Amino acid sequence: MRNEVPLSVGRIDYANAWPLFHYATNDVLAPHGAHIVSRIPAQLNRALMDGELAMSAVSSFAYAYNADQYMLLPDLSVSSEGTVHSILLFSKKPLDEVRNGRIALTNTSATSVNLLKILMTCYLEGNPSYETMEPDLDRMLEHADAALLIGDTAIHASWLDKGLEVFDLGEMWHRFTGYGMTYAVVAVRKEAASEHHDGIEAVHRAMIDSKNKSLFDLSPLVRQACEQLGGTPDYWHHYFQTLKYDFGQRRQEGLRLYFRYAAQLGLLEREPELAFFQ
Repeated sequence: MRNEVPLSVGRIDYANAWPLFHYATNDVLAPHGAHIVSRIPAQLNRALMDGELAMSAVSSFAYAYNADQYMLLPDLSVSSEGTVHSILLFSKKPLDEVRNGRIALTNTSATSVNLLKILMTCYLEGNPSYETMEPDLDRMLEHADAALLIGDTAIHASWLDKGLEVFDLGEMWHRFTGYGMTYAVVAVRKEAASEHHDGIEAVHRAMIDSKNKSLFDLSPLVRQACEQLGGTPDYWHHYFQTLKYDFGQRRQEGLRLYFRYAAQLGLLEREPELAFFQ
């Protein structure tokens, strides 16, 4: 491992992942030799792949891309069963025109970008052109018909009245497949799983505990979201209640279907197996 801390743990720096980490703090993890690194998904994806992190919450697509190097922590994900509220396509035109138009893509996540490509090709039977950009809605829409934003940036944009149509990719995927969508998982590098099994097991327990405590009482997360990101308590209660953080059989089936479509479209070389840390 390149990092001096054997168990460097990547934390997605968006509100949608807060329940997994809210109580799994550095103070809790330090006795197990672990330390949290907070970044956006695309940065965590690269850091885990390069060996700068031992384990991380990462885009589901990033797991698939490097599945031969990773293992998954059970019972942890960032998912939705329908609307997700923070993976949104903002459009100047109806979908029927956008599906063969120009779409600007955020450069902050792999799962959402490829989910959009799957939906445009397989669900809407379109063939748009894509351009990857920094997540700035106004600039993205200067030369594009629609723009994909994720995370807190998408939430803030959804609060503004810019006269745009807004399409929720979680809802679109559910209409298309009948399944929920898993956007992020927690992956461990295989060599770290072998060398630091007990420490990773302790981090896993801390994250499961954080998830359960957070969902039992959302009030601390809601207060933090209002203070840091704005919005109302009602909005954030609904937001966190809509998201799902389990990774049971139904979630796994939905993710396997996503991988299958990605492989069929050539976005992945092959459909990966889901290999779990024991």
